[in-house]
Parts: sequence; structure tokens; C-alpha cells
Amino acid sequence: MIDTLKTLGIEKGKPFKPDAKTQTILAKAAQEAHAVIALKYERGFNPAFYEGTGWSVPIPPETVEGLGSMFANPNEYGLDGRAVMYHMAYFSPKVLGAGQFYLLNIVDSTGKPLEGKNTYRLRVPADAPIEQYWSVTAYDRETHALIRKVSRPSLASNDTQVQNNPDGSTDIYFGPSAPAGKKSNWVPTDPQRQFELLFRLYGPKKALFEKSWKLPNIERVGQ
Repeated sequence: MIDTLKTLGIEKGKPFKPDAKTQTILAKAAQEAHAVIALKYERGFNPAFYEGTGWSVPIPPETVEGLGSMFANPNEYGLDGRAVMYHMAYFSPKVLGAGQFYLLNIVDSTGKPLEGKNTYRLRVPADAPIEQYWSVTAYDRETHALIRKVSRPSLASNDTQVQNNPDGSTDIYFGPSAPAGKKSNWVPTDPQRQFELLFRLYGPKKALFEKSWKLPNIERVGQ
């Protein structure tokens, strides 16, 4: 991108001093780029990792493969995919699925965005295909950063206070306040903002990729 940057006045060893007109153009370009990348992020959830759910890895396969091979394929660079990954995750794992695997969701079982004013339940089935543990974290939908001014951002299967159901499954709740008797299994949200969920699996086993174990949709259970 060196030659392209030179057209903007950005060169190694030289100060960058854009005039007022250039600053205005760049400011608008940044806003447009943000909107385009955000739209690509939303569209990246289709097809889903688990058919019939909202869970997916919204990064193009060519980008994931390229990161693992240092973009050895001269015909694929996945520039837009990299933009989406850094826009959403602020980093790029070189090998996704080896030591960890991530699944994202931005909608409930009806396809509606996750609203911080509502209460939702995620039922994590028993016997997750992992060597270590799983965790689920709520992030701000717009910034993809942790939700501000909440007591905790996530819960994990290795948390001794998290209660399991008799069948070994685990119900995790998300909302502005904890359902009665479920505080230990509750992650708070901001009632004024939308949110998204990132489900992490550490030490994933073969069954995860064979999809014999399936993470279900997020159910709205109250407001």
C-alpha cells in the first residue's frame, strides 16, 4: 500500500500534514469505510456455523486460511476479511481452531438484534467438546468492546459459582437485571444499547467441527 499512501501524502520519514480539504475528505472516508465494514460483518453470519442458528464465524474462509499460511496463496489476500476481523476483534489468530475456537451471535432465535433492555437465555448443552473450558462474553454491538459500567462481562464453565441443570446443561442469562434466583448465571447488559455474544471454546475437540454437539439459539425470556 506504499504507493497508495503516497497519494495522500503519507511517506516514511516525512511528516504528514494534510490541508483542511484533505482532512475533510479523510474524515468522510473513514466514516464510509466503517459503515461498509460493519455491513460486511453483519452479512458474514450467513451461512451459520450451526445450521438454523445465529452462531457463526463472520470471517471469510480465505482470510482465515491466509492468516494461518502467511497469505502464501498469491491469488488470495482477504483484505476485506482482515478489515472485518480487526474491526470486530482487534486481533487475528494465526490458527483458528487449534487451541481455541470462537463463535459470534448478534440475534435471538427470531432473528432480531440482541437488545440490552431485554432478558435472554443461552442453554449450553452438556459435554461441550473441549479439553479445557468454555466462556461466553457480552460485548457492545456498536463498538465490539466490553459493555461499560457493568459488574462483569462474561461467565465460564470453570466458574465454580455457575450452576448447572440436572442434565448437565448450563443456562446463562443476559439482561439489565438478574432473573430471580439466577444471579450466579447472569451477565449484565446496558438497557440503552444493543449487544452481541462471543462464545469461546478452549481446547476444541473433533466433535465441535463434526457438529455432533450444537450450540442452540439465544432465546428471549423477558423484558
